Amino acid sequence: MVQYNIALIGFGGVNRALAQLVAERNDLWQSELGFRLNIVAVTDLNLGSVISQNGIDPRMLVETKFEKGGFARLSGGSAEADNEKVIRQAPAGIVAEATFTNPQNGEPAVSHCRWALESGKHVVTTNKGPVALAARELVALARRNNVHFEYEGAVMSGTPVIRLAKNTLSGAGLSAFQGVLNGTSNFVLGRMEAGLGFAQAVQEAQALGYAEADPTADVEGYDVRLKVVILANELLGAALKPSDVSCRGISSLTAADIQAAAKDGCRWKLIGSAARRKDGEIEASVAPRRLDLDHPLCAVNGATNAVSFTTDLLGAVTVTGPGAGRVETAYALLSDIIAIHRGSRGSLAKEAA
Repeated sequence: MVQYNIALIGFGGVNRALAQLVAERNDLWQSELGFRLNIVAVTDLNLGSVISQNGIDPRMLVETKFEKGGFARLSGGSAEADNEKVIRQAPAGIVAEATFTNPQNGEPAVSHCRWALESGKHVVTTNKGPVALAARELVALARRNNVHFEYEGAVMSGTPVIRLAKNTLSGAGLSAFQGVLNGTSNFVLGRMEAGLGFAQAVQEAQALGYAEADPTADVEGYDVRLKVVILANELLGAALKPSDVSCRGISSLTAADIQAAAKDGCRWKLIGSAARRKDGEIEASVAPRRLDLDHPLCAVNGATNAVSFTTDLLGAVTVTGPGAGRVETAYALLSDIIAIHRGSRGSLAKEAA
């Protein structure tokens, strides 16, 4: 039996959902995928940290209502979240990094990834910060230590847009992409089409849990800008920084703008895009655009995301799927682990009878 020991960094919605999947689907994964996951460490800013040489019951982790510092109640637990100690010392071959995204410097997630890779551990992450701001460094560090740095979920949650484009559009002449990459702003635009004002639509998105208390990163396009950087660098061979991508959000759109577009048979969408110019340079932007109703991105609604790739041989290829959600994003971590399993042939796996 192949068993991968895994450390969870952050125990919010995504890693909690991953633990739930481990509790419910480990036997199925062993049968279908050829491996099991064994959680040996968890650290969380609010709950503390815990390390177990033999493993932690995932169902207990999910079902127990821990108070602040509650991991101290567990054997091997502490009320403090000593992330570096957990990452470096836990008997884990894979580190799942799912903390918050800091769009300025990617910390503390960049350090989390760096510590794990330096320690010879694979990293899977859904965090946009390390990928958009430090991917080149972290990929090189992973190669030097013969481990993987995987980040499929950093752009479209569980929808496999990065791996799909790299693996299935190779040789097709991919030259550009444009996408609806933020569910919150897309929901707000949809509600404005239904007659709500911008502020009212944002409040509704917050009430439904689609938008944060501070929705700036979503409605001003900063979240999409990070995703554009990731896709442009990964798929078009660019070397962009967020500051290289012009960025304008949807807060300036009025009800009159929305109504005028509808009258002309168009819809407003916040579009993140990048294209290779004739001189070989990559030009990228985030901005609201009026799309004709026959545009492949026009019908993308709510929290659904989509990317339309421009290729020489196939024309436009559009991928649509969930761009958010706890389970959907946790699945992205699983897909990264599957890639590690297939790529490393279980080199860091624990073989058990």
